[in-house]
Amino acid sequence: MATKVTLRKKKISKGRQSLYLDFYPPIPHPDTGQPTRREFLGMYLFEKAKTPIDKQHNTENLKIAESIRQKRENFLNKPEIYSQYEKEQLRVKELGEQCFVAYFRKLANKRKASNHDNWISALNYLEKFTGGKWRFADLNEKFLEDFKEYLLTTKSNRSDKVTLSRNSAVSYFNKVKAALKQAFKDDILQTDLNAKIQPIKAAETRREYLTIEELNTLVKTPCSNNLLKRAALFSALTGLRFSDIQKMVWGELEYIEGQGYFLNFSQKKTSGIEYYPISDQAFSFCGTRGESGAKVFEGLKYSAYHNKHLFQWIGAAGISKDITFHCFRHTFATLQLFNGTDIYTISKMLGHKDLKTTQIYAKIVDDTKRKAADKIKLDF
Repeated sequence: MATKVTLRKKKISKGRQSLYLDFYPPIPHPDTGQPTRREFLGMYLFEKAKTPIDKQHNTENLKIAESIRQKRENFLNKPEIYSQYEKEQLRVKELGEQCFVAYFRKLANKRKASNHDNWISALNYLEKFTGGKWRFADLNEKFLEDFKEYLLTTKSNRSDKVTLSRNSAVSYFNKVKAALKQAFKDDILQTDLNAKIQPIKAAETRREYLTIEELNTLVKTPCSNNLLKRAALFSALTGLRFSDIQKMVWGELEYIEGQGYFLNFSQKKTSGIEYYPISDQAFSFCGTRGESGAKVFEGLKYSAYHNKHLFQWIGAAGISKDITFHCFRHTFATLQLFNGTDIYTISKMLGHKDLKTTQIYAKIVDDTKRKAADKIKLDF
Protein backbone atom coordinates (compact mmCIF):
# COMPACT_ATOMS: atom_id res chain seq x y z
CA MET A 1 0.00 0.00 0.00
CA ALA A 2 1.36 3.42 -1.01
CA THR A 3 2.09 5.93 1.73
CA LYS A 4 0.33 9.27 1.33
CA VAL A 5 2.23 12.30 2.59
CA THR A 6 0.20 15.46 3.27
CA LEU A 7 1.46 18.90 4.27
CA ARG A 8 -0.55 20.23 7.23
CA LYS A 9 -0.59 23.20 9.61
CA LYS A 10 -1.02 23.44 13.37
CA LYS A 11 -1.76 26.63 15.28
CA ILE A 12 0.97 27.72 17.67
CA SER A 13 1.73 30.90 19.65
CA LYS A 14 1.94 34.48 18.37
CA GLY A 15 -0.48 34.00 15.47
CA ARG A 16 1.67 31.39 13.75
CA GLN A 17 1.08 27.97 12.19
CA SER A 18 3.65 25.18 12.45
CA LEU A 19 4.16 23.09 9.32
CA TYR A 20 4.30 19.29 9.54
CA LEU A 21 3.96 16.19 7.37
CA ASP A 22 1.14 13.70 7.91
CA PHE A 23 1.93 10.09 6.86
CA TYR A 24 -0.83 7.57 6.13
CA PRO A 25 -0.45 4.76 6.91
CA PRO A 26 2.05 5.53 9.71
CA ILE A 27 5.78 5.04 9.05
CA PRO A 28 8.54 3.93 11.49
CA HIS A 29 10.04 6.84 13.42
CA PRO A 30 13.71 7.20 12.31
CA ASP A 31 14.93 7.30 15.96
CA THR A 32 12.55 5.04 17.95
CA GLY A 33 11.28 2.70 15.24
CA GLN A 34 7.74 3.21 16.58
CA PRO A 35 4.90 3.96 14.09
CA THR A 36 4.35 7.69 13.66
CA ARG A 37 2.02 9.89 11.62
CA ARG A 38 3.80 13.20 12.02
CA GLU A 39 7.06 14.88 11.14
CA PHE A 40 7.36 18.50 12.24
CA LEU A 41 9.51 20.53 9.86
CA GLY A 42 10.61 23.26 12.27
CA MET A 43 9.03 25.86 9.97
CA TYR A 44 6.06 28.15 10.47
CA LEU A 45 3.73 30.53 8.66
CA PHE A 46 2.12 33.78 9.78
CA GLU A 47 -1.61 33.08 10.05
CA LYS A 48 -2.37 36.66 9.00
CA ALA A 49 0.50 37.92 6.87
CA LYS A 50 0.11 41.70 6.74
CA THR A 51 3.45 43.02 5.50
CA PRO A 52 5.22 42.18 2.20
CA ILE A 53 8.06 40.60 4.21
CA ASP A 54 5.64 38.31 6.09
CA LYS A 55 3.97 37.32 2.82
CA GLN A 56 7.35 36.58 1.29
CA HIS A 57 8.24 34.48 4.37
CA ASN A 58 5.04 32.43 3.95
CA THR A 59 5.58 31.93 0.22
CA GLU A 60 9.16 30.73 0.59
CA ASN A 61 8.45 28.42 3.55
CA LEU A 62 5.49 26.82 1.76
CA LYS A 63 7.66 26.23 -1.27
CA ILE A 64 10.39 24.56 0.82
CA ALA A 65 7.89 22.49 2.79
CA GLU A 66 6.22 21.24 -0.38
CA SER A 67 9.63 20.28 -1.76
CA ILE A 68 10.30 18.23 1.40
CA ARG A 69 6.84 16.62 1.19
CA GLN A 70 7.44 15.56 -2.38
CA LYS A 71 10.89 14.24 -1.48
CA ARG A 72 9.49 12.13 1.40
CA GLU A 73 6.65 10.72 -0.70
CA ASN A 74 8.95 9.76 -3.55
CA PHE A 75 11.39 8.10 -1.17
CA LEU A 76 8.66 6.03 0.51
CA ASN A 77 6.83 4.97 -2.64
CA LYS A 78 9.16 5.19 -5.63
CA PRO A 79 12.87 5.00 -4.80
CA GLU A 80 13.83 5.18 -8.48
CA ILE A 81 11.93 8.49 -8.90
CA TYR A 82 13.46 9.78 -5.69
CA SER A 83 16.89 9.13 -7.16
CA GLN A 84 15.99 11.13 -10.27
CA TYR A 85 14.48 13.85 -8.11
CA GLU A 86 17.69 14.08 -6.12
CA LYS A 87 19.65 14.54 -9.35
CA GLU A 88 17.30 17.29 -10.47
CA GLN A 89 17.56 19.02 -7.09
CA LEU A 90 21.35 18.87 -7.33
CA ARG A 91 21.23 20.39 -10.82
CA VAL A 92 18.93 23.18 -9.63
CA LYS A 93 21.22 23.86 -6.66
CA GLU A 94 24.28 24.12 -8.92
CA LEU A 95 22.47 26.55 -11.22
CA GLY A 96 21.42 28.59 -8.22
CA GLU A 97 25.06 29.07 -7.25
CA GLN A 98 25.76 30.89 -10.53
CA CYS A 99 26.18 34.66 -10.38
CA PHE A 100 23.26 36.65 -11.77
CA VAL A 101 25.44 39.75 -12.24
CA ALA A 102 27.91 37.77 -14.38
CA TYR A 103 24.99 36.36 -16.39
CA PHE A 104 23.62 39.90 -16.91
CA ARG A 105 27.07 41.04 -18.09
CA LYS A 106 27.15 38.27 -20.74
CA LEU A 107 23.73 39.34 -22.03
CA ALA A 108 24.85 42.99 -22.12
CA ASN A 109 27.94 42.14 -24.15
CA LYS A 110 25.78 40.48 -26.81
CA ARG A 111 23.93 43.73 -27.47
CA LYS A 112 25.04 46.21 -30.10
CA ALA A 113 25.31 49.96 -30.57
CA SER A 114 23.25 52.18 -28.25
CA ASN A 115 21.36 49.17 -26.87
CA HIS A 116 24.68 47.79 -25.63
CA ASP A 117 25.47 51.12 -23.96
CA ASN A 118 22.09 51.09 -22.22
CA TRP A 119 22.64 47.54 -20.91
CA ILE A 120 26.11 48.46 -19.65
CA SER A 121 24.65 51.45 -17.80
CA ALA A 122 22.08 49.15 -16.18
CA LEU A 123 24.91 46.75 -15.30
CA ASN A 124 26.82 49.53 -13.54
CA TYR A 125 23.89 50.22 -11.21
CA LEU A 126 23.29 46.49 -10.65
CA GLU A 127 26.95 46.05 -9.65
CA LYS A 128 26.79 49.00 -7.25
CA PHE A 129 23.64 47.62 -5.65
CA THR A 130 24.91 44.04 -5.26
CA GLY A 131 28.64 44.65 -4.84
CA GLY A 132 29.15 42.77 -8.12
CA LYS A 133 27.99 39.41 -6.78
CA TRP A 134 24.51 37.96 -6.38
CA ARG A 135 23.53 34.30 -6.74
CA PHE A 136 20.49 33.18 -8.72
CA ALA A 137 19.45 31.28 -5.58
CA ASP A 138 19.16 34.60 -3.72
CA LEU A 139 16.92 36.24 -6.32
CA ASN A 140 13.39 36.83 -5.11
CA GLU A 141 10.66 39.42 -5.29
CA LYS A 142 11.99 41.35 -2.29
CA PHE A 143 15.44 41.70 -3.89
CA LEU A 144 13.88 43.04 -7.09
CA GLU A 145 11.58 45.46 -5.27
CA ASP A 146 14.58 46.72 -3.29
CA PHE A 147 16.57 47.20 -6.51
CA LYS A 148 13.62 49.05 -8.03
CA GLU A 149 13.59 51.41 -5.04
CA TYR A 150 17.36 51.83 -5.32
CA LEU A 151 17.10 52.96 -8.95
CA LEU A 152 14.40 55.48 -8.05
CA THR A 153 16.47 57.06 -5.27
CA THR A 154 20.15 56.65 -6.22
CA LYS A 155 22.37 59.40 -7.60
CA SER A 156 23.18 59.50 -11.29
CA ASN A 157 26.56 58.07 -12.32
CA ARG A 158 27.06 61.21 -14.38
CA SER A 159 26.70 63.54 -11.42
CA ASP A 160 26.40 62.80 -7.72
CA LYS A 161 24.40 66.01 -7.34
CA VAL A 162 21.31 64.76 -9.16
CA THR A 163 19.09 61.71 -8.76
CA LEU A 164 18.91 59.22 -11.59
CA SER A 165 16.04 60.25 -13.86
CA ARG A 166 12.86 58.23 -13.57
CA ASN A 167 12.86 57.25 -17.24
CA SER A 168 16.46 56.02 -16.94
CA ALA A 169 15.38 53.94 -13.94
CA VAL A 170 12.52 52.57 -16.07
CA SER A 171 14.95 51.57 -18.82
CA TYR A 172 17.53 49.96 -16.51
CA PHE A 173 14.96 47.99 -14.51
CA ASN A 174 13.44 46.72 -17.76
CA LYS A 175 16.87 45.36 -18.70
CA VAL A 176 16.96 43.39 -15.43
CA LYS A 177 13.46 42.07 -16.14
CA ALA A 178 14.60 41.01 -19.61
CA ALA A 179 17.55 39.14 -18.06
CA LEU A 180 15.20 37.36 -15.63
CA LYS A 181 12.95 36.36 -18.51
CA GLN A 182 15.93 34.94 -20.41
CA ALA A 183 17.20 33.09 -17.33
CA PHE A 184 13.80 31.44 -16.98
CA LYS A 185 13.94 30.41 -20.65
CA ASP A 186 17.46 29.06 -20.10
CA ASP A 187 16.09 26.96 -17.20
CA ILE A 188 18.39 28.65 -14.69
CA LEU A 189 15.46 30.12 -12.78
CA GLN A 190 12.75 27.67 -11.78
CA THR A 191 10.09 30.39 -11.49
CA ASP A 192 9.34 33.27 -13.86
CA LEU A 193 10.30 36.14 -11.56
CA ASN A 194 9.97 38.61 -14.42
CA ALA A 195 6.23 37.93 -14.66
CA LYS A 196 5.79 38.50 -10.92
CA ILE A 197 7.44 41.92 -10.82
CA GLN A 198 5.77 45.07 -12.12
CA PRO A 199 7.98 47.44 -14.14
CA ILE A 200 8.63 50.99 -13.01
CA LYS A 201 5.95 53.26 -14.42
CA ALA A 202 7.44 55.80 -16.81
CA ALA A 203 7.00 59.48 -16.08
CA GLU A 204 5.08 61.42 -18.68
CA THR A 205 7.43 63.63 -20.66
CA ARG A 206 6.58 66.81 -22.54
CA ARG A 207 7.59 66.54 -26.18
CA GLU A 208 8.21 70.05 -27.45
CA TYR A 209 7.61 70.73 -31.13
CA LEU A 210 7.52 73.59 -33.61
CA THR A 211 4.51 74.78 -35.57
CA ILE A 212 4.72 75.05 -39.35
CA GLU A 213 4.78 78.85 -38.94
CA GLU A 214 7.76 78.59 -36.58
CA LEU A 215 9.55 76.26 -38.98
CA ASN A 216 9.07 78.68 -41.86
CA THR A 217 10.43 81.48 -39.67
CA LEU A 218 13.52 79.37 -38.93
CA VAL A 219 14.09 78.78 -42.66
CA LYS A 220 14.32 82.54 -43.15
CA THR A 221 16.42 83.18 -40.01
CA PRO A 222 20.23 83.06 -40.44
CA CYS A 223 22.21 80.64 -38.25
CA SER A 224 25.91 80.97 -37.38
CA ASN A 225 26.26 77.22 -38.07
CA ASN A 226 24.61 76.63 -41.45
CA LEU A 227 25.44 72.89 -41.37
CA LEU A 228 23.50 72.51 -38.11
CA LYS A 229 20.60 74.54 -39.56
CA ARG A 230 20.37 72.34 -42.67
CA ALA A 231 20.53 69.14 -40.59
CA ALA A 232 17.83 70.37 -38.18
CA LEU A 233 15.43 71.28 -40.98
CA PHE A 234 16.20 67.95 -42.67
CA SER A 235 15.16 66.23 -39.43
CA ALA A 236 11.92 68.22 -39.31
CA LEU A 237 11.08 67.09 -42.86
CA THR A 238 12.07 63.43 -42.38
CA GLY A 239 11.76 62.61 -38.66
CA LEU A 240 15.28 61.14 -38.61
CA ARG A 241 17.35 61.10 -35.41
CA PHE A 242 20.54 63.12 -35.09
CA SER A 243 22.60 59.89 -35.01
CA ASP A 244 21.11 58.69 -38.32
CA ILE A 245 21.58 62.07 -39.99
CA GLN A 246 25.16 62.31 -38.73
CA LYS A 247 26.20 58.94 -40.20
CA MET A 248 24.25 59.22 -43.47
CA VAL A 249 26.37 58.88 -46.65
CA TRP A 250 25.56 59.84 -50.22
CA GLY A 251 25.50 56.23 -51.37
CA GLU A 252 22.39 55.69 -49.24
CA LEU A 253 20.43 58.35 -51.15
CA GLU A 254 18.92 57.46 -54.51
CA TYR A 255 16.41 58.96 -56.93
CA ILE A 256 13.82 56.75 -58.65
CA GLU A 257 12.15 58.25 -61.69
CA GLY A 258 8.48 58.87 -61.07
CA GLN A 259 8.79 58.11 -57.33
CA GLY A 260 11.28 60.59 -55.96
CA TYR A 261 14.12 60.36 -53.43
CA PHE A 262 14.70 57.43 -51.08
CA LEU A 263 17.12 56.81 -48.23
CA ASN A 264 18.30 53.21 -47.80
CA PHE A 265 19.88 52.89 -44.35
CA SER A 266 20.11 51.00 -41.06
CA GLN A 267 18.81 52.88 -38.02
CA LYS A 268 21.58 53.35 -35.47
CA LYS A 269 19.33 53.03 -32.41
CA THR A 270 17.18 50.07 -33.45
CA SER A 271 19.38 48.48 -36.17
CA GLY A 272 16.24 48.25 -38.32
CA ILE A 273 16.78 48.35 -42.10
CA GLU A 274 14.77 51.14 -43.70
CA TYR A 275 13.87 52.10 -47.28
CA TYR A 276 12.77 55.60 -46.47
CA PRO A 277 11.08 58.09 -48.84
CA ILE A 278 12.11 61.73 -48.41
CA SER A 279 10.66 64.84 -50.01
CA ASP A 280 12.36 67.01 -52.63
CA GLN A 281 12.53 69.81 -50.04
CA ALA A 282 14.29 67.52 -47.57
CA PHE A 283 16.81 66.54 -50.25
CA SER A 284 17.48 70.20 -50.99
CA PHE A 285 18.93 70.62 -47.49
CA CYS A 286 21.55 67.92 -48.19
CA GLY A 287 23.74 70.22 -50.29
CA THR A 288 25.96 69.24 -53.20
CA ARG A 289 26.17 65.48 -53.82
CA GLY A 290 29.55 63.97 -52.97
CA GLU A 291 31.26 60.60 -53.34
CA SER A 292 29.25 57.47 -52.45
CA GLY A 293 31.09 56.93 -49.15
CA ALA A 294 31.20 60.61 -48.14
CA LYS A 295 28.91 61.82 -45.36
CA VAL A 296 26.02 64.01 -46.45
CA PHE A 297 26.36 66.29 -43.42
CA GLU A 298 30.15 66.06 -43.07
CA GLY A 299 31.40 67.66 -39.83
CA LEU A 300 28.04 67.59 -38.02
CA LYS A 301 28.67 67.30 -34.28
CA TYR A 302 26.63 67.11 -31.10
CA SER A 303 27.94 68.96 -28.06
CA ALA A 304 27.13 71.80 -25.70
CA TYR A 305 29.32 74.08 -27.83
CA HIS A 306 27.51 73.24 -31.07
CA ASN A 307 24.12 73.39 -29.38
CA LYS A 308 24.87 77.01 -28.52
CA HIS A 309 24.45 77.84 -32.22
CA LEU A 310 21.11 76.02 -32.23
CA PHE A 311 19.82 77.96 -29.20
CA GLN A 312 20.97 81.28 -30.68
CA TRP A 313 19.24 80.49 -33.97
CA ILE A 314 15.99 79.58 -32.19
CA GLY A 315 16.16 82.79 -30.16
CA ALA A 316 16.89 84.94 -33.20
CA ALA A 317 13.71 83.58 -34.78
CA GLY A 318 11.74 84.86 -31.79
CA ILE A 319 10.86 81.36 -30.55
CA SER A 320 10.81 81.04 -26.76
CA LYS A 321 10.28 77.26 -26.60
CA ASP A 322 12.98 75.02 -25.12
CA ILE A 323 14.05 73.41 -28.40
CA THR A 324 16.78 70.77 -28.75
CA PHE A 325 17.82 69.02 -31.95
CA HIS A 326 15.58 66.04 -31.08
CA CYS A 327 12.56 68.36 -31.04
CA PHE A 328 12.78 68.57 -34.84
CA ARG A 329 11.99 64.84 -34.93
CA HIS A 330 9.04 65.50 -32.60
CA THR A 331 7.98 68.30 -34.94
CA PHE A 332 7.89 65.92 -37.92
CA ALA A 333 5.68 63.41 -36.05
CA THR A 334 3.30 66.05 -34.67
CA LEU A 335 2.86 67.94 -37.94
CA GLN A 336 2.24 64.68 -39.82
CA LEU A 337 -0.58 63.87 -37.38
CA PHE A 338 -2.01 67.40 -37.70
CA ASN A 339 -2.10 66.91 -41.47
CA GLY A 340 -3.96 63.61 -41.33
CA THR A 341 -1.23 60.98 -41.72
CA ASP A 342 -2.29 57.81 -39.94
CA ILE A 343 -0.40 56.89 -36.79
CA TYR A 344 0.77 53.49 -38.12
CA THR A 345 2.53 55.14 -41.08
CA ILE A 346 4.17 57.69 -38.78
CA SER A 347 5.28 54.93 -36.44
CA LYS A 348 6.96 53.09 -39.34
CA MET A 349 8.65 56.27 -40.58
CA LEU A 350 9.98 57.06 -37.11
CA GLY A 351 11.28 53.50 -36.77
CA HIS A 352 9.35 52.82 -33.56
CA LYS A 353 9.13 49.16 -32.58
CA ASP A 354 6.04 49.76 -30.45
CA LEU A 355 3.03 51.79 -31.58
CA LYS A 356 2.60 52.97 -27.96
CA THR A 357 5.75 55.07 -28.39
CA THR A 358 4.11 56.94 -31.29
CA GLN A 359 0.77 57.39 -29.57
CA ILE A 360 2.18 60.09 -27.29
CA TYR A 361 2.17 62.40 -30.35
CA ALA A 362 -1.54 61.73 -30.83
CA LYS A 363 -2.08 62.95 -27.27
CA ILE A 364 -0.22 66.18 -28.08
CA VAL A 365 -2.46 66.75 -31.10
CA ASP A 366 -5.62 66.01 -29.10
CA ASP A 367 -4.58 68.47 -26.38
CA THR A 368 -3.84 71.15 -28.97
CA LYS A 369 -7.19 70.60 -30.70
CA ARG A 370 -8.95 70.92 -27.33
CA LYS A 371 -7.21 74.25 -26.64
CA ALA A 372 -8.15 75.45 -30.12
CA ALA A 373 -11.80 74.47 -29.60
CA ASP A 374 -11.94 76.33 -26.32
CA LYS A 375 -10.72 79.58 -27.89
CA ILE A 376 -14.10 80.31 -29.49
CA LYS A 377 -16.55 81.46 -26.82
CA LEU A 378 -19.91 83.16 -27.14
CA ASP A 379 -21.31 85.68 -24.73
CA PHE A 380 -24.55 84.28 -23.30
